[in-house]
Amino acid sequence: MPVKVIKKKRRKKSKMYFGQPVQDAIIRYNESTNPVVKNRIYGEHIHAAFLKMAENLIHTFKFYYFDVPLEQVKHEVVSFMVLQIPKYKPNKGRAFSYFSIVGKNYLILNNNNNYKKLKIHDDIASLDFKRNVYSDDLQNEVDDFNQEFVSQMLDYWDNNLTNIFRRQKDILVADAVLELFRRRMNIENFNKKALYIMIREMTGSNTQHITRVINQMKRYYFSMLEEFSGTGGIDTSNTGSIF
Repeated sequence: MPVKVIKKKRRKKSKMYFGQPVQDAIIRYNESTNPVVKNRIYGEHIHAAFLKMAENLIHTFKFYYFDVPLEQVKHEVVSFMVLQIPKYKPNKGRAFSYFSIVGKNYLILNNNNNYKKLKIHDDIASLDFKRNVYSDDLQNEVDDFNQEFVSQMLDYWDNNLTNIFRRQKDILVADAVLELFRRRMNIENFNKKALYIMIREMTGSNTQHITRVINQMKRYYFSMLEEFSGTGGIDTSNTGSIF
């Protein structure tokens, strides 16, 4: 008589990506004064959870009104959450709830003037914009983060532009892109189409060439964003290609 083989059911993998271990890691991160230790804790125990949380917030609340790729939006949300880590107090509640609010608030404030179309739920885990609770302070923190990151990014490119791009026409396009960042406060229409038109006028290059140079610069942008998020700064003296 044949023996019936009973297949063991596989245990479902836990969907918990931001549990107690992540909260404990955040507490250790804040308690440490050693930059190397903090960077290791963040890289090994916090970054993946923040990245998943950013992705979930974007899709759950349908923050799809950005002019930049989804991947860039995720990295910007993560970077802002990292900036808020020192402000987290365990006695005020769970880290998951705190950073959910932080990430959601950042997305609302930066959703390209379309946050009015979104339904903001009036629960204890949401920011009450109707009463304007600390929204001005949050916007100031976002602005400070963006300004400091862009400032250090420009310093990096000033020191490394000709080490990364060798051809004169590539350097010309890259420098035009950086010049627009330098003049960003005086540019009213800061969207992709308008920027491409300005770069074409400044360099005489075609759209295909501009796109190729910008795509190469994006790789450095994301690398610098990761470094800035983990350490609070960019090694602007680094020379040569990092890829």
